Amino acid sequence: VQLQASGGGLVQTGGSLRLSCAASGRTFSGSSMGWFRQAPDMRREFVAGISWSGRSTAYADSVKGRFTISRDNAKNTVYLQMNTLKPDDTAVYYCAARSGDYHYDPRRYDYWGQGTLVTVSS
Repeated sequence: VQLQASGGGLVQTGGSLRLSCAASGRTFSGSSMGWFRQAPDMRREFVAGISWSGRSTAYADSVKGRFTISRDNAKNTVYLQMNTLKPDDTAVYYCAARSGDYHYDPRRYDYWGQGTLVTVSS
């Protein structure tokens, strides 16, 4: 699976962005997907995960109620809708894929996109 993340940019506090992650490869529909982020000098952290069917999702406490992960298997794409953005959300956002259930540990993922930068100004 090859992943291409897009949709990042500069937004003011309280604004919204939608990230997309386009996948190539026949195994996308069978893969769980995750969004992670990494701020400067910080560890890569879990943001959201979604099962292969889309029926199961999970979120980090810091984004719960503000971010929504979804996927369209017909388009081989996973999305991260980010609302009510805060300066603390500033980071490079990565999408990742793995076989089996989504996981909170980035080391459990097999495939990674290149990352897209989200900057939230105060």
